Amino acid sequence: MPWCLFPAEVKQAGSSVPAPLTMRRGAKAQHFPKWPAAIIASMVVIALSGAINGASHAEDVNISNRRNSERTSFTNDEIKDGFFKIAFDAELQLGKHVGRIRKFDEPVRVFVFDQADPKRRAEIAAIIEDIRAHVDHLDLAMTDDIQAANLVVISGFGKDRRYRIRHAEVILPVDASDFTFYDCAYEELLQALGPINDDPSVPWTMFNDDVQMGFFDVYDQYLLNILYDPRIRPGMTKEEVGKLLPDVLPAVREWIANTNAVRGANADGSSNAELGARRNSPAGARGDPVALE
Repeated sequence: MPWCLFPAEVKQAGSSVPAPLTMRRGAKAQHFPKWPAAIIASMVVIALSGAINGASHAEDVNISNRRNSERTSFTNDEIKDGFFKIAFDAELQLGKHVGRIRKFDEPVRVFVFDQADPKRRAEIAAIIEDIRAHVDHLDLAMTDDIQAANLVVISGFGKDRRYRIRHAEVILPVDASDFTFYDCAYEELLQALGPINDDPSVPWTMFNDDVQMGFFDVYDQYLLNILYDPRIRPGMTKEEVGKLLPDVLPAVREWIANTNAVRGANADGSSNAELGARRNSPAGARGDPVALE
Protein backbone atom coordinates (compact mmCIF):
# COMPACT_ATOMS: atom_id res chain seq x y z
CA MET A 1 0.00 0.00 0.00
CA PRO A 2 1.46 3.42 -0.91
CA TRP A 3 2.62 5.35 2.15
CA CYS A 4 0.55 8.35 1.05
CA LEU A 5 -2.62 6.27 1.48
CA PHE A 6 -1.95 5.20 5.06
CA PRO A 7 -4.28 6.93 7.57
CA ALA A 8 -2.63 9.75 9.55
CA GLU A 9 -2.94 7.83 12.82
CA VAL A 10 -1.00 4.93 11.32
CA LYS A 11 1.76 7.25 10.09
CA GLN A 12 1.98 8.85 13.52
CA ALA A 13 2.49 5.43 15.08
CA GLY A 14 5.85 5.42 13.30
CA SER A 15 7.74 2.41 14.49
CA SER A 16 4.60 0.23 14.54
CA VAL A 17 4.43 0.40 10.72
CA PRO A 18 6.68 -2.11 8.90
CA ALA A 19 9.50 -0.18 7.23
CA PRO A 20 9.69 -0.15 3.43
CA LEU A 21 12.11 -2.79 2.15
CA THR A 22 14.94 -0.39 1.41
CA MET A 23 14.75 1.04 4.94
CA ARG A 24 14.96 -2.29 6.81
CA ARG A 25 18.47 -2.85 8.08
CA GLY A 26 20.02 -5.93 6.57
CA ALA A 27 17.24 -6.40 4.02
CA LYS A 28 18.24 -7.66 0.59
CA ALA A 29 16.41 -4.68 -0.87
CA GLN A 30 19.35 -2.50 0.19
CA HIS A 31 21.14 -3.95 -2.83
CA PHE A 32 18.41 -3.02 -5.33
CA PRO A 33 20.69 -1.16 -7.81
CA LYS A 34 21.44 -4.54 -9.49
CA TRP A 35 17.71 -5.42 -9.56
CA PRO A 36 17.79 -9.26 -9.40
CA ALA A 37 15.34 -11.00 -11.73
CA ALA A 38 13.57 -12.69 -8.80
CA ILE A 39 12.76 -9.33 -7.23
CA ILE A 40 11.60 -7.87 -10.52
CA ALA A 41 9.29 -10.83 -11.12
CA SER A 42 7.66 -10.38 -7.70
CA MET A 43 6.77 -6.71 -8.11
CA VAL A 44 3.03 -6.19 -8.53
CA VAL A 45 3.42 -2.50 -9.30
CA ILE A 46 3.59 -0.10 -12.20
CA ALA A 47 6.32 -0.72 -14.78
CA LEU A 48 7.16 1.67 -17.53
CA SER A 49 8.79 0.25 -20.64
CA GLY A 50 8.12 0.86 -24.31
CA ALA A 51 6.26 3.75 -25.88
CA ILE A 52 3.76 6.07 -24.25
CA ASN A 53 0.21 5.29 -25.23
CA GLY A 54 -3.34 6.10 -24.27
CA ALA A 55 -5.50 9.09 -25.11
CA SER A 56 -5.15 12.29 -23.09
CA HIS A 57 -8.11 13.56 -21.13
CA ALA A 58 -9.16 16.71 -19.36
CA GLU A 59 -7.69 17.46 -15.94
CA ASP A 60 -9.64 16.16 -12.93
CA VAL A 61 -11.97 18.87 -11.60
CA ASN A 62 -10.64 18.48 -8.05
CA ILE A 63 -7.13 19.25 -9.30
CA SER A 64 -8.33 22.20 -11.41
CA ASN A 65 -10.20 23.71 -8.46
CA ARG A 66 -7.13 23.49 -6.26
CA ARG A 67 -4.88 24.85 -8.97
CA ASN A 68 -7.18 27.84 -9.48
CA SER A 69 -7.29 28.64 -5.75
CA GLU A 70 -3.64 27.91 -5.03
CA ARG A 71 -1.66 30.43 -2.98
CA THR A 72 1.49 31.38 -4.91
CA SER A 73 3.09 34.19 -2.88
CA PHE A 74 5.19 33.39 0.20
CA THR A 75 7.59 35.26 2.44
CA ASN A 76 11.18 34.13 2.91
CA ASP A 77 10.37 33.05 6.46
CA GLU A 78 7.44 30.90 5.30
CA ILE A 79 9.64 29.18 2.73
CA LYS A 80 12.54 28.63 5.15
CA ASP A 81 10.26 27.30 7.87
CA GLY A 82 8.76 24.69 5.55
CA PHE A 83 12.11 23.72 4.08
CA PHE A 84 13.70 23.08 7.46
CA LYS A 85 10.70 21.00 8.60
CA ILE A 86 10.31 18.95 5.42
CA ALA A 87 13.91 18.46 4.23
CA PHE A 88 15.61 17.60 7.52
CA ASP A 89 13.16 15.32 9.33
CA ALA A 90 11.60 12.02 8.30
CA GLU A 91 7.95 10.95 8.17
CA LEU A 92 8.93 7.44 9.24
CA GLN A 93 11.80 7.86 11.71
CA LEU A 94 13.87 4.70 12.10
CA GLY A 95 16.92 4.89 14.33
CA LYS A 96 18.49 8.13 15.51
CA HIS A 97 17.53 11.57 14.19
CA VAL A 98 20.15 12.75 11.70
CA GLY A 99 18.95 16.24 10.70
CA ARG A 100 20.93 16.42 7.46
CA ILE A 101 20.15 17.10 3.80
CA ARG A 102 19.37 14.00 1.73
CA LYS A 103 19.27 14.29 -2.05
CA PHE A 104 20.51 12.79 -5.31
CA ASP A 105 23.75 14.29 -6.57
CA GLU A 106 23.68 12.49 -9.90
CA PRO A 107 21.20 12.13 -12.78
CA VAL A 108 17.93 10.50 -11.65
CA ARG A 109 16.58 7.85 -14.00
CA VAL A 110 13.08 6.49 -13.38
CA PHE A 111 11.89 3.00 -14.31
CA VAL A 112 8.27 2.10 -13.62
CA PHE A 113 6.55 -1.27 -13.96
CA ASP A 114 3.29 -1.17 -15.94
CA GLN A 115 1.79 -4.55 -15.06
CA ALA A 116 -1.39 -3.29 -13.37
CA ASP A 117 -4.68 -1.93 -14.69
CA PRO A 118 -5.51 0.75 -15.54
CA LYS A 119 -2.31 1.63 -17.37
CA ARG A 120 -0.79 4.89 -16.11
CA ARG A 121 2.29 5.27 -18.31
CA ALA A 122 1.23 8.52 -19.97
CA GLU A 123 0.25 10.11 -16.67
CA ILE A 124 3.46 9.16 -14.85
CA ALA A 125 5.60 10.29 -17.78
CA ALA A 126 3.82 13.67 -17.70
CA ILE A 127 4.37 13.96 -13.93
CA ILE A 128 8.09 13.20 -14.31
CA GLU A 129 8.35 15.82 -17.07
CA ASP A 130 6.40 18.35 -14.99
CA ILE A 131 8.75 17.90 -12.03
CA ARG A 132 11.81 18.13 -14.28
CA ALA A 133 10.52 21.32 -15.90
CA HIS A 134 9.95 23.00 -12.53
CA VAL A 135 13.09 22.05 -10.60
CA ASP A 136 16.32 23.70 -11.72
CA HIS A 137 19.57 21.70 -11.54
CA LEU A 138 17.66 18.39 -11.40
CA ASP A 139 18.49 15.92 -14.18
CA LEU A 140 15.35 13.76 -14.09
CA ALA A 141 14.14 11.49 -16.89
CA MET A 142 12.51 8.16 -17.68
CA THR A 143 14.53 5.11 -18.69
CA ASP A 144 13.61 1.79 -20.29
CA ASP A 145 16.74 0.17 -18.80
CA ILE A 146 16.13 -1.08 -15.26
CA GLN A 147 19.87 -1.52 -14.73
CA ALA A 148 20.32 2.21 -15.35
CA ALA A 149 17.50 3.21 -13.00
CA ASN A 150 18.05 4.67 -9.55
CA LEU A 151 14.38 5.52 -8.87
CA VAL A 152 11.86 2.75 -9.34
CA VAL A 153 8.09 2.96 -8.97
CA ILE A 154 7.97 0.68 -5.47
CA SER A 155 8.76 1.59 -1.65
CA GLY A 156 11.40 3.56 0.31
CA PHE A 157 14.87 4.84 -0.54
CA GLY A 158 18.50 4.18 0.34
CA LYS A 159 21.28 6.69 1.02
CA ASP A 160 25.02 6.30 1.54
CA ARG A 161 27.11 7.52 4.47
CA ARG A 162 27.35 10.97 2.91
CA TYR A 163 23.50 11.24 2.75
CA ARG A 164 23.47 11.02 -1.03
CA ILE A 165 20.37 9.16 -2.19
CA ARG A 166 21.53 6.25 -4.31
CA HIS A 167 18.24 4.54 -5.16
CA ALA A 168 14.57 5.09 -4.42
CA GLU A 169 11.36 3.17 -4.91
CA VAL A 170 7.73 4.31 -4.95
CA ILE A 171 4.39 2.46 -4.86
CA LEU A 172 1.48 4.15 -6.66
CA PRO A 173 -2.27 3.28 -6.61
CA VAL A 174 -3.08 2.91 -10.31
CA ASP A 175 -6.71 1.86 -9.75
CA ALA A 176 -7.59 4.92 -7.64
CA SER A 177 -9.47 7.95 -8.94
CA ASP A 178 -7.51 10.41 -11.09
CA PHE A 179 -7.33 12.89 -8.23
CA THR A 180 -6.03 10.33 -5.74
CA PHE A 181 -3.56 8.96 -8.28
CA TYR A 182 -2.08 12.35 -9.17
CA ASP A 183 -2.00 13.51 -5.56
CA CYS A 184 -0.23 10.34 -4.45
CA ALA A 185 2.11 10.24 -7.46
CA TYR A 186 3.38 13.79 -7.01
CA GLU A 187 3.86 13.40 -3.26
CA GLU A 188 5.63 10.04 -3.44
CA LEU A 189 7.86 10.89 -6.41
CA LEU A 190 8.88 14.22 -4.90
CA GLN A 191 9.57 12.67 -1.51
CA ALA A 192 11.77 10.07 -3.20
CA LEU A 193 13.98 12.98 -4.29
CA GLY A 194 14.76 13.90 -0.67
CA PRO A 195 12.10 15.90 1.22
CA ILE A 196 10.76 12.85 3.03
CA ASN A 197 9.04 14.40 6.05
CA ASP A 198 5.34 15.21 6.43
CA ASP A 199 4.50 18.09 8.77
CA PRO A 200 0.96 19.20 9.69
CA SER A 201 2.16 22.67 10.73
CA VAL A 202 2.99 23.68 7.12
CA PRO A 203 -0.38 24.45 5.49
CA TRP A 204 0.84 25.08 1.93
CA THR A 205 2.70 21.84 1.21
CA MET A 206 1.52 18.51 -0.14
CA PHE A 207 3.85 17.01 2.48
CA ASN A 208 1.03 17.47 4.99
CA ASP A 209 -1.51 14.68 5.48
CA ASP A 210 -4.34 17.21 5.61
CA VAL A 211 -3.44 18.76 2.23
CA GLN A 212 -4.26 17.14 -1.12
CA MET A 213 -3.16 18.94 -4.29
CA GLY A 214 -2.85 16.63 -7.28
CA PHE A 215 -0.24 18.83 -9.00
CA PHE A 216 3.22 20.31 -8.37
CA ASP A 217 2.23 23.40 -6.39
CA VAL A 218 4.34 26.55 -6.18
CA TYR A 219 5.22 26.20 -2.49
CA ASP A 220 6.67 22.73 -3.03
CA GLN A 221 8.52 23.99 -6.08
CA TYR A 222 10.32 26.31 -3.66
CA LEU A 223 11.28 23.41 -1.42
CA LEU A 224 12.57 21.22 -4.26
CA ASN A 225 14.45 24.04 -5.96
CA ILE A 226 16.21 24.97 -2.73
CA LEU A 227 17.09 21.32 -2.16
CA TYR A 228 18.52 20.87 -5.65
CA ASP A 229 20.46 24.11 -5.80
CA PRO A 230 24.11 23.00 -6.31
CA ARG A 231 25.16 24.94 -3.20
CA ILE A 232 22.95 22.72 -1.02
CA ARG A 233 24.95 19.53 -0.57
CA PRO A 234 24.02 16.11 0.84
CA GLY A 235 24.88 15.85 4.54
CA MET A 236 24.56 19.57 5.27
CA THR A 237 23.07 20.62 8.63
CA LYS A 238 20.33 23.21 9.21
CA GLU A 239 22.97 25.72 10.29
CA GLU A 240 24.99 25.22 7.11
CA VAL A 241 21.93 25.54 4.89
CA GLY A 242 20.70 28.59 6.83
CA LYS A 243 23.90 30.48 5.99
CA LEU A 244 23.40 29.80 2.27
CA LEU A 245 19.69 30.58 1.96
CA PRO A 246 20.09 34.38 1.58
CA ASP A 247 22.04 33.68 -1.63
CA VAL A 248 19.99 30.69 -2.79
CA LEU A 249 16.49 32.14 -2.40
CA PRO A 250 16.79 34.99 -4.94
CA ALA A 251 17.88 32.54 -7.66
CA VAL A 252 15.07 30.15 -6.71
CA ARG A 253 12.49 32.95 -6.82
CA GLU A 254 13.62 34.01 -10.29
CA TRP A 255 13.47 30.43 -11.58
CA ILE A 256 10.00 29.78 -10.19
CA ALA A 257 8.65 33.08 -11.50
CA ASN A 258 9.92 32.28 -14.99
CA THR A 259 8.81 28.64 -15.12
CA ASN A 260 5.33 29.43 -13.82
CA ALA A 261 4.73 32.20 -16.31
CA VAL A 262 2.85 29.68 -18.46
CA ARG A 263 0.67 28.32 -15.65
CA GLY A 264 -2.41 30.00 -17.12
CA ALA A 265 -2.03 27.79 -20.19
CA ASN A 266 -3.98 25.03 -18.44
CA ALA A 267 -7.15 27.12 -18.23
CA ASP A 268 -8.46 25.48 -21.41
CA GLY A 269 -8.80 22.10 -19.68
CA SER A 270 -5.80 20.44 -21.32
CA SER A 271 -4.46 17.19 -19.93
CA ASN A 272 -1.48 17.08 -17.58
CA ALA A 273 0.60 15.51 -20.36
CA GLU A 274 -0.20 18.37 -22.75
CA LEU A 275 0.49 20.93 -20.05
CA GLY A 276 3.85 19.37 -19.28
CA ALA A 277 4.85 19.64 -22.92
CA ARG A 278 3.77 23.28 -23.19
CA ARG A 279 5.71 24.20 -20.06
CA ASN A 280 8.90 23.62 -22.05
CA SER A 281 8.10 26.70 -24.13
CA PRO A 282 9.99 29.93 -23.29
CA ALA A 283 8.89 31.64 -20.07
CA GLY A 284 6.25 34.24 -20.72
CA ALA A 285 5.26 32.76 -24.06
CA ARG A 286 1.77 31.97 -22.80
CA GLY A 287 -0.35 33.46 -20.04
CA ASP A 288 0.63 35.91 -17.31
CA PRO A 289 3.26 35.37 -14.61
CA VAL A 290 1.91 34.29 -11.24
CA ALA A 291 2.42 36.59 -8.29
CA LEU A 292 5.62 35.45 -6.59
CA GLU A 293 7.50 37.56 -4.04
